[in-house]
Amino acid sequence: MLIPFRRVLLTTTRKHNCRLFSKSNTAFGTRKGLVLGVYEKQSDNDGIHLTEAAAAFDRSISGKLSEMLSISGPPLKKGKSRIFYGLHQDFPSAVVVGLGKSGTCVCGKENWNNCKENIRAAVSVGCRQLQDLEVAHVEVDPCGDGQSAAEGAVLGLFEYDELKTKKKVRVTTQPYGSVDSAAWQKGVLYGDGQNLARQLMEAPANHITPTVFANSIEQKLSPFAHKVAVHKRPQSWIESEQMGAFLSVSKGSEEPPIFLELHYKGSLDSAQPPLVLVGKGITFDSGGISLKPSSGMDAMRADMGGAATVCSAIVTAAALKLPINIIGLAPLCENMPSGKANKPGDVVRAKNGKTIQIDNTDAEGRLILADALCYAHSFKPRAIINAATLTGAIDVALGSAAAGVFTNSDWLWERLHKASIVTGDRVWRMPLFQHYTKQITESALADLNNIGKYSRSGGACTAAAFLREFVTADHWAHLDIAGVMTNKDEVPYLRKGMSGRPTRTLVEFAAVRTSRDLRV
Repeated sequence: MLIPFRRVLLTTTRKHNCRLFSKSNTAFGTRKGLVLGVYEKQSDNDGIHLTEAAAAFDRSISGKLSEMLSISGPPLKKGKSRIFYGLHQDFPSAVVVGLGKSGTCVCGKENWNNCKENIRAAVSVGCRQLQDLEVAHVEVDPCGDGQSAAEGAVLGLFEYDELKTKKKVRVTTQPYGSVDSAAWQKGVLYGDGQNLARQLMEAPANHITPTVFANSIEQKLSPFAHKVAVHKRPQSWIESEQMGAFLSVSKGSEEPPIFLELHYKGSLDSAQPPLVLVGKGITFDSGGISLKPSSGMDAMRADMGGAATVCSAIVTAAALKLPINIIGLAPLCENMPSGKANKPGDVVRAKNGKTIQIDNTDAEGRLILADALCYAHSFKPRAIINAATLTGAIDVALGSAAAGVFTNSDWLWERLHKASIVTGDRVWRMPLFQHYTKQITESALADLNNIGKYSRSGGACTAAAFLREFVTADHWAHLDIAGVMTNKDEVPYLRKGMSGRPTRTLVEFAAVRTSRDLRV
């Protein structure tokens, strides 16, 4: 049976007990805590295996930490924690977290780095536990990987409570002991980027309209104005670009559409072909005339998750000063029912001249992306990646384990896959067979149909096949992120709510790209 530390203290002499409790209670007012890591034993004969920082802390208190770990219960398993009070006058509360077994990190079966994921999960547990105690400042053991530790702290502490009267204690974090400060700061920026996407996705639709979304991103990019240009294209511009598919969706709402265009110029070579990121930006999706069921419709405030992750990735790239050129495109609008809205059977014309029969107005994301993808080609990009909460079918296929990737490029897939192994925010390749193309090109009234001929079969694949009709670039990838839009308890270092995935994977993909690589 695990004995809480307070009970252990009560079994000591009365004098010793009072001294520790007095110190703990007095110091608690400083609201300062510490998170330390410990590995699982490789065998029963092994002793306690502390991290480098935890071992240094243990030495500073004459081995008290090791002693208390030994007598307070069984060895800590991966992701579990134990809190101790009064071990050190500077840290009235210290949480020890289990990191699992040390050793081989990259797991081919799981397609991620076990060590990094274990650190993220463990650190988040410790930080949250201290936050629940209203500890306002936490020092974090880097656990041998400062970036992953910082990500775990930043992501684990995030909670959207902006509209609540009672809020959780805001916790500041910093690394404990000797650490690569650049790695820690990189992790903070990665975490902040994903949290920005979470914040945008979580906010109510009446608070994040297309206009407010665009203004929010512009404000986030303002510190980098010397390298970033922001264009908030109004409806008149959208009309001039003949984006008929986008306009057909937006016309059902009273909120005006915005085509948000971001230019990050990080490369010294202005001629470097850009990476173009395109994000679906439906700030609320009612389904239109093909109305969604009311149950769960509130979650459709996050149907702009593609735009949120793409724009947040560019904000992060600018903060990291990545040496590449990136262009972000986000068609922003609402999908609402009204007398002006699309009707099943309507035919619209996209920017590239192709006509589209709309048999389901709830398949609107592909319509606005179609025009954005056409426009993306005007920048002669090295690669195009679009992200969209596009289909419920991808959730059925993959659940929340990974975002589905549909791509015409092995080069692009390999690099996205490698990036996802590092971030733990996984992707999985899906098919783009002609089998699916035939299902959307056989339309009674137009060149294309916005849903597949066999609507209940392969919905994620037919949606991707539809998008491919608007792509001529050699390197294009479509990320269907509907399955990873929310988090219940699947990702331990994210609280319940909108996930902001796969922002860090997009950032990591861009971060490891050099000018030379983008020209290969």
